[in-house]
Amino acid sequence: MIEIHRRCRREIDDLPVAAREDLADAVARLEQGHNLSMPLSRPMPSIGAGVHELRLHVRSGAFRVIYAVVTKSGVVLLHAFKKTTEKTPQRNIEIARARLKELRL
Repeated sequence: MIEIHRRCRREIDDLPVAAREDLADAVARLEQGHNLSMPLSRPMPSIGAGVHELRLHVRSGAFRVIYAVVTKSGVVLLHAFKKTTEKTPQRNIEIARARLKELRL
């Protein structure tokens, strides 16, 4: 089951169509129980256990969607943004960490 944090839903809506299409493909694979790996998905242990980022590359740029695997079949999309620097900005890490914390209360 895939859930989307309410604020992340708006962020996803702002992504270019091609990035949303790639995201839909990746989410479908997660729903089927696949473990995604590089280059599509990368673990983000600095945010929390079970947290990963989807790495989407389209003509208009690089985009990231941070998600948490909360159960074997449950995934929550936490934060989506355009990647503008080589390293993930601390602000984006903090947003994802705060949203993850909301889930675990």
